[in-house]
Amino acid sequence: MRSTSTATALAVLFSSVALTAVTAGTASAVTTTVGSPGGLAVSDSLKRVFVGDSANGRIFAADYNGNQVDSVTGVEGVSELVLSDDGSTLYAALRGTHEIVALDPATLDIKTRYPVATGTGPAHIAFAGGKVWFSYGDQWDGDLGSVDPTVDPASGTDPVALAQLPTEGTGSGLWGQALLDTDPQRPGLLAVGETGDSSGTLAVLDVSGATPKVTAWHDTSYALTNGVYDVDLVPGGDQVLVNGTDRDAFANGTFTKAGAYPAGQGADIGPSGLIAQTSGTQVAIYRPDATRPVRTYSPGTGPVNDVAWAPDGSRVFALVNFSNGYTLKALTQPTLSVPTLTVSAPATAARAQQLTVKGKITASVPFAAGTQLTVTRTDLDSPNGKALPAVTVKADGTYSFTNTPPAGGKVKYTVKYAGDAAHTAVSASDTVDVSRASTSLSLNNNGKLYSYGADVKFTAHLGKTYKSRSVSIYADPFGSDKGKKLIKTGTVNSDGNISAWVDMTRDTAVTAVFAGDSRYKPKTVKSTAYAKVKISTAVSKHYKTAKIGSTTYYWFHKSTDPLLTTTMSYYPGRQQRFDLQVYYQGDWYSADSEYFPLGSNGKSAVSLGAPGESGIRARMRSVYVNGSSGDSVNSTTYGSWKYLYFSN
Repeated sequence: MRSTSTATALAVLFSSVALTAVTAGTASAVTTTVGSPGGLAVSDSLKRVFVGDSANGRIFAADYNGNQVDSVTGVEGVSELVLSDDGSTLYAALRGTHEIVALDPATLDIKTRYPVATGTGPAHIAFAGGKVWFSYGDQWDGDLGSVDPTVDPASGTDPVALAQLPTEGTGSGLWGQALLDTDPQRPGLLAVGETGDSSGTLAVLDVSGATPKVTAWHDTSYALTNGVYDVDLVPGGDQVLVNGTDRDAFANGTFTKAGAYPAGQGADIGPSGLIAQTSGTQVAIYRPDATRPVRTYSPGTGPVNDVAWAPDGSRVFALVNFSNGYTLKALTQPTLSVPTLTVSAPATAARAQQLTVKGKITASVPFAAGTQLTVTRTDLDSPNGKALPAVTVKADGTYSFTNTPPAGGKVKYTVKYAGDAAHTAVSASDTVDVSRASTSLSLNNNGKLYSYGADVKFTAHLGKTYKSRSVSIYADPFGSDKGKKLIKTGTVNSDGNISAWVDMTRDTAVTAVFAGDSRYKPKTVKSTAYAKVKISTAVSKHYKTAKIGSTTYYWFHKSTDPLLTTTMSYYPGRQQRFDLQVYYQGDWYSADSEYFPLGSNGKSAVSLGAPGESGIRARMRSVYVNGSSGDSVNSTTYGSWKYLYFSN
């Protein structure tokens, strides 16, 4: 059964959106997207969905996931599609070239073209009584036509017949091109819904014989509807569904109101009588005569243009408006209600003390009495989950259970419903922060200063825990060029200790980490130890070394420039501070301090200059100053004094 809404007709007439076909490689699915919809038809035997693209004169074939598998061109202005009762032929109404086209649904090869002698149509089609029925005409000139596929056009007999609307019992006739629909359970009936007339002419015709006959007719009154935009024959019942909302019964040649679904815009009726109703951006599934949907889909952000059931009832296909056109979407499990499940547990709880978890499960289709939910607790002792006793749902959908968490930390309670013949499966969870005891953790050597390159043993001591006795030790040398690194991880010894060695070439932050266990919280401690730089200074251009008192001096002629070369542990941008002092009347006086850059080899050569006088005593040293020597990765370090004496 198919019927196309007014929205589809308007899209066919006015849309200028170009067809967009997504190109994909062999490993990618190609979505089925059209510029302006031109009908939907579904083949159960082939598991194919056929989609017309009116704007571009194409028909696409898609699989049951909505992915494009085939296409055909040369069908200009296609407005609607229908399959024959046996599924062997796909028929398309071509408004643009005034034809009914028969195609092989397995290959999309065109088998026959049936010209229709009208300038307005064909617009809508249906297959009933072994014939293809179509509507055509203009204002106050609407009519029906048929194609008899058993007639060979080459025989001299035209298989196309026009003016098939009965003249008796049809009142003022049809204002415009009518919507059509059939019921596979009663293949001789044809529903007719007039478009364009605000009062909405509605009819059911018997087309099982040589000429159509009126079964029921309604027009010139707003008693039933204020315009017809969609029409569907209700399977197995003497009713017509109008605009996806109103159920109108027909008997004794007339129509009467028989009920309504919540307001919609269009619909298609499945083989079991389920209603797929469109309303804005949503598709709602209703059981016959129900007022609450089994489930509701929101397949996209744009309006839903048209829907069609798979004949096996396994899914509903929807054409959804997106920015690049209309995309085919497959809506699965339409017969199953989707439950809403909540789980509410306390935010915090004490370990080994009872807590209560509550929740509720609801669905548009009621649950059977005694419905049970499974419960799983996931914690540090059971990271893969531990099954708890099932909980029975009360009549109002609520449930509750108690539990005593043996482990602390994040404890998650997961509640699941496995699903049944009327409901999908559903799962929800909530997490409790369960308390844990504190333990002690210490790390030695904090604040200590070491010579450059010293191998230092850092020992962590872990206090009482439950199961885990593992500690990890990390070293993070100062400086942006080196990151934090794990240097030891393992189980502490019987004294609770674990040690790791660090080569102290820089100031280093050492951390010990206990990750925690199910009863004791994680713990991290830090110890920052400091490292000097390595400094040495070489003196050259002297002519001898000799002592003055107990101090050894480098002796220079008064006209010689001493050269002092400092070697220091290198770091990019590092400088050494050159300190110079002069001896006068028993005391040393600072003469100058100046910073000199280190080369990439860690060396810095400084020429002191010749004093030109004899009897002068001086001394110098090289210093690394944390924060002032260009970086802060080592601790301030003073080099040894070098003593100089100038003679004649």
